[in-house]
Amino acid sequence: MSIFVKEIVDEEWGNYFDLTGAGYGALIVLMLAILMVGCFVGSDEKKKFSTKQLVFSAVAMALGMVTSMIKLADMPMGGSVTPCSMLFICLIGYIFGLRTGLTSAIAYGVLQLVVDPYIIGIPQLFTDYIFGFGALGLSGVFANKKRGLLWGYLLGVLGRYFFTFLSGMIFFGSNGAYYNMSAPVYSLVYNGAYLGPEAVITVMIIMLPPVEKGLAKVKAMANE
Repeated sequence: MSIFVKEIVDEEWGNYFDLTGAGYGALIVLMLAILMVGCFVGSDEKKKFSTKQLVFSAVAMALGMVTSMIKLADMPMGGSVTPCSMLFICLIGYIFGLRTGLTSAIAYGVLQLVVDPYIIGIPQLFTDYIFGFGALGLSGVFANKKRGLLWGYLLGVLGRYFFTFLSGMIFFGSNGAYYNMSAPVYSLVYNGAYLGPEAVITVMIIMLPPVEKGLAKVKAMANE
């Protein structure tokens, strides 16, 4: 199809897509470029992490890890619906901004990799863990906007969905043959099946006035 993507024809599994060597390299370069650009956006942020930032970020990551282990629904090939685990990571970006949010989210991805790994190769590892979870830090884009947590959370989840979609299409797309789906459709449906419900539940919670006010107070306290 191109120098980056090739179609694999398999009578048992059905046709699916795979990356060429150039494709793997381009994917990693693209992901690194996206996150590096994000890290340098918002030059008005403090260059060094303060002790308060480290403490709040560590607590949020710990809460994210604990809630990620409480699985309301577990998917067979990885992924689960959890009680708002992504929210705690998005909170870091909402409270401290994009740079701190991305850094903490990437660290959280590494932690998830250590605690609950599902690895079939290095490119998939980066896509699902480093960039997938790291995208949650994009919540910092709306740190200083009205209803910043809501919009930041949605952006973070969409960012994670983008990377998990890529991973599902490229590395797990052959599973779509079991359901008579093409690799892209299978990936969209599979990853949406667990990210979507959790996002809906979390958004409903975020929009509750007491929760919204409470988290705004947490942000003010963290930035005092």
